[in-house]
Amino acid sequence: MTPNKLTVAVLGGGTMGAGIAVTAARGGHRAILRDIDDEAVRRGLDNAESFLRKSASLGKLTAEQADAALADLSGTTDLSDIAAADVVIEAVFEDLELKKQLFAELDDVVSRDALFHTNTSTLSVTSIAAGSRYPERVVGTHYCNPAQLMKLVEVAEGRHTSSEATKRSLEFLESVGKTTVITKDRPGFILNRFLIPWENNCIRALEAGLGTVESIDRAVVGALRHPMGPFQLLDVVGLDVHKAVSTRLYEQLHEPRFAPPPLVDRMIAAGDLGRKAGRGFYTYDSTKSFGA
Repeated sequence: MTPNKLTVAVLGGGTMGAGIAVTAARGGHRAILRDIDDEAVRRGLDNAESFLRKSASLGKLTAEQADAALADLSGTTDLSDIAAADVVIEAVFEDLELKKQLFAELDDVVSRDALFHTNTSTLSVTSIAAGSRYPERVVGTHYCNPAQLMKLVEVAEGRHTSSEATKRSLEFLESVGKTTVITKDRPGFILNRFLIPWENNCIRALEAGLGTVESIDRAVVGALRHPMGPFQLLDVVGLDVHKAVSTRLYEQLHEPRFAPPPLVDRMIAAGDLGRKAGRGFYTYDSTKSFGA
């Protein structure tokens, strides 16, 4: 339990947003999940509850801890409901103008002292911060997916980010049990510079018939000691999200290894987006967020 209970607004009720909301509530903060329609909010909260209940059933949380986290979770479609937020974490679609517009709107909703965090993984923190009249409070905080399970968060300062905003951001992330690394405001930061080409190479290996989905995943887990295989991870992230991240990095860096392979487009066209669609490289009985 953090000694300073904060109000944390998470913007975006998708897989990442719901995972971040779980992380905040589980860390002892009040978490408000905001999306633009009621169905997205409901789905995000359902995924959060499913994860917390499963964590309790597996003994990773007590029933009391799960209940306390759920009591601190709420949802809304109204921006005015997050007016009391101490920290606003943006986890919406990777669109620069959308993120800038959102931060511009938030300038008139939340306190001047509130921190603005962007969960971008491909866009410039400096460019996103330009949407706010107070760019000194905008910090890049890129959570690894799934956010409720992965410990690491990349922290990137924009050109005008203040040292105080960075310090407060690191303290908040520590309070929710995260490990942080500082990175430069560059396309892909550290992790996606490594991860996206590697995932694309795994997909190309599958296309070339070097192995099956299952055998490639087993090889990576068994020999490289990754917690899950590349295709399991891609199903958690979503093939549509992978394509968007991969394409944006390719557009900025102009390196072929970042270009998504043709199989990605075929899977998206077929609706095989991953766990959230019930099928991707694997098939699933539930579309609930990745388990505990």
